[in-house]
Amino acid sequence: MRFQLWRAKNGIESTGGFGILMAVTESGGSMADFTNRYSDNVPGKFYVDDQCIDCDLCRETAPDNFTRNEDGGYSFVYKQPTSADEEALCKEAMEGCPVEAIGPDGAQVGIAAPTQPSPQPQT
Repeated sequence: MRFQLWRAKNGIESTGGFGILMAVTESGGSMADFTNRYSDNVPGKFYVDDQCIDCDLCRETAPDNFTRNEDGGYSFVYKQPTSADEEALCKEAMEGCPVEAIGPDGAQVGIAAPTQPSPQPQT
């Protein structure tokens, strides 16, 4: 249903749009890749990777969790879900993503917090 709304909102015919999106999915991205996630994502379970086409579906589905990077023209997770309802909406956004750019395995892979460089030994 949301995918149909997204197609209608973006002026894509049901047959032509589906074919275009299927071609994008089949040509390279079948699943979000943790190693290609945007650095804007907050640590946690969900993330958006560089396959994002800025379609707005995730931001409409789970606006409390996804937002847009205005300069880069892509979505990212700015807040991990903190309730069962938010978790369900993030999952719905992931399942509805036309290019499968939303990943659910950030917590398993683990997003390490940035570390300070080790001090160089004095010689």
